[in-house]
Amino acid sequence: MISHSKYFAPGQQERVFLLRPQQRRAMRTRMRAATPDPDLSSSHKSGANSMGHGLPTSSKVHARHHPSNLQPLQVAGHDRDAITDESSEWSKSTLFQRASRLRHRLNFGRLADIRIMGLEPSPELVAISMVYFVQGILGLSRLAVSFFFKDELHIEPAEVAILTGLSSLPWMIKPLYGFISDSIPLFGYRRRSYLILCGLMGSLAWLTLAYGVHDARGAVACMLLASLGTAASDVVVDSIVVERARGHHQSVSGSLQSFCWASAAIGGITSAYFSGSFVQEYGTRFVFGLTAFFPLAVSASSMLINERPVGAGTPADREQSRPLLVTSLEVPGAVANEGGADASTAAAGPSTVGARLWHQSVALWSAVRRRDILLPAVFVFLWQATPSADSAMFFYQTNVLGFSPEFLGRVRLGGSIASLAGVAIFNTWLKTVPLRRMLWWVMVVGTVLSSSQLILISGLHRQWGLSDQLFVLGDSMVLTVLGQISFMPILVLAARMCPQGMEATLFATLMSVLNCGSMTGGALGAGLTKLYGVTSEDYTNLFKLVATCVALTMAPAPFLSLLPSELDTEKAAADGGQEGAAERPVGHQDAVTAKERGQSDDTEGGVSKSV
Repeated sequence: MISHSKYFAPGQQERVFLLRPQQRRAMRTRMRAATPDPDLSSSHKSGANSMGHGLPTSSKVHARHHPSNLQPLQVAGHDRDAITDESSEWSKSTLFQRASRLRHRLNFGRLADIRIMGLEPSPELVAISMVYFVQGILGLSRLAVSFFFKDELHIEPAEVAILTGLSSLPWMIKPLYGFISDSIPLFGYRRRSYLILCGLMGSLAWLTLAYGVHDARGAVACMLLASLGTAASDVVVDSIVVERARGHHQSVSGSLQSFCWASAAIGGITSAYFSGSFVQEYGTRFVFGLTAFFPLAVSASSMLINERPVGAGTPADREQSRPLLVTSLEVPGAVANEGGADASTAAAGPSTVGARLWHQSVALWSAVRRRDILLPAVFVFLWQATPSADSAMFFYQTNVLGFSPEFLGRVRLGGSIASLAGVAIFNTWLKTVPLRRMLWWVMVVGTVLSSSQLILISGLHRQWGLSDQLFVLGDSMVLTVLGQISFMPILVLAARMCPQGMEATLFATLMSVLNCGSMTGGALGAGLTKLYGVTSEDYTNLFKLVATCVALTMAPAPFLSLLPSELDTEKAAADGGQEGAAERPVGHQDAVTAKERGQSDDTEGGVSKSV
C-alpha cells in the first residue's frame, strides 16, 4: 500500500483523516495527478526540455506545467489547503450555512430542458411547492376536528360554530406576520427561520391535540397555535413568491401563481377522501397525530430557500430584500432615509424596528382609508358576514341521517374536484363578465340553489327516488362549483384594489378582512342556532334556521353600490381578471386559503355557502 504521507506537510495528514470520505477521495485523486510516474522521475527532474518521444502525453503535459524545482507536496499545496480549509469552515458553519451549501450541490442540470408550468425546476421551486402542498393536505384534520367536538367533547352545534370561528383568529392579523418577518430577522434570516418556527409550532399543536387535550379550552388553544403556524407560513411563502416574481414577465408570474395554487389543490384532493376513512377506521386522535408530521415538511423545505443572511449580500441585494411596502412608497421621515442603509442595520435596534413598523402601518392606513379601497373592503366583509347553519347541518347529517365519516370524506373529495371545475368555468367563460353583474347573479342563483337544504330537511327528495347520500353528494358538488365561481370575482376585486407597489401587504389585509367576515358569519350562525333552539338532540326548528340563513344570502345586494362604477365596464373586468390571475401570485392562493378555512366552505357537512 502506498503511503500518503509524502503528499502532506507535517501535521497535515491528521487533518485529512478528519475529512469526509468524498473529500478524501477527491484530494487523493488530485494529489496523484500532481505526482509524476516513479519510473519517469529522472526525466521529470531533468526539466521540460529533456522530454523524449517515448514519454506518455500525460507526463509531457505535467512536465510542461510544473518546473523541475517543485516537489509534489508543493505542486498539490493549493488543492490540499483548499480542501482542508473547506473542512474547517464546514465544522464552524451554522446549520443554515451548511444547508445552503447542500442546496447548491443539488444538480438540476439534467432537468434544464424540462419546464413545470413554464417554470425552470430549482430547489426553491420545490420548497414553495411543499409549503403550498402542506397547506392543502392539512385539510386531513378538518373532519376530525368536527367529530372531535361532537363525539368526544359533546359540544352543541352553536358552541362548535363559535369555537371553530375562534380558531381562525390568527388569519385575521396576517399583515402583522409580514411586518415582523420583514423587519425582525430571526437567527439572521427573514424567511428560513420563520418557516422552521412555523412548522415546529404546527407539529407541536397537532401532537398536543392528539395526546394531551381532553377539554374544549385545550382544543381551542391547540387549534389557535396550529392556525398561527399555518397563517404565518402562508405569509412568509407568499412574500417569497412575490420577491421571485418581481421584475419578471407577466407570463412567469402567472405560471408561478398557477403552480402555487395547483400544489395546494393537489394536497387538498389527496387528503379529502382519507380525512373521512381515517376517522372512521382509527379515530380522531390518530388523524391529529398523523397531521402533526406534515408541518415538519414546511420546516424541512426552508433549507431549500435561496436566502442570504441579513447583511451578507451586496448593497443591491440588500436594497431588493427590503420590505416591498417601504421600498415602493414615498414615506417621509426615517423610512425615506433608509433607502441606502443596510437592511441588517435597519433591523438591528428595537427603536429602528419600531419606527419601521410604525411607518409601514401609517402607509398601510393611508391606502386603506382611500374611498376606492375602503368601500369595496366593506362590501367584501358584508359578503362573507352572512350567517351560516353549517354546524347544525353537520350534526343533523351525522345524528339523524346517519352519515359516516367515510361518506363525508367522499363528499369532501367531490367538493375539492368541483372547486377545480368552478375555477375552470370562471376562467373560460365568466372572467370577462362585469363584476357588479356577476356578483348580483351569483347572489340570486346562490339563494335558489341553497334552498336545496330545505328539500333535504323536509325529505321531499325521497319522493323523487333520491337517497339521502346521493342528494347530499350532488348538492354539495353543485354548491361548491357555484361557491368557487362566486369567490373568483371577490379575488379579482381585491386584486384590482391594490395600488402598485404594495400588492402583497394590502392583499393580505383584504384577506384578513374577508376572514373577519367569515368569522362574523359563523358567530351570527351560532347565535341563530341558539335562538331557534337547535341542539344535538332537537332539530324541530332546523328548517326555520336554514330558511333564515338562505334568505340572508341576499343581504349584501343593496351594498353593491359601494363598488366603484368603473368596475362595471367590460374592458375593466376583463383586464382585472387577467391581472388577478397572472400578476398577483399572493392573491389567488391567499384567497383560496381563506375560503377553505372559512365557515362558508364547510363541505364535510354537505353544504357550502354559495357566496
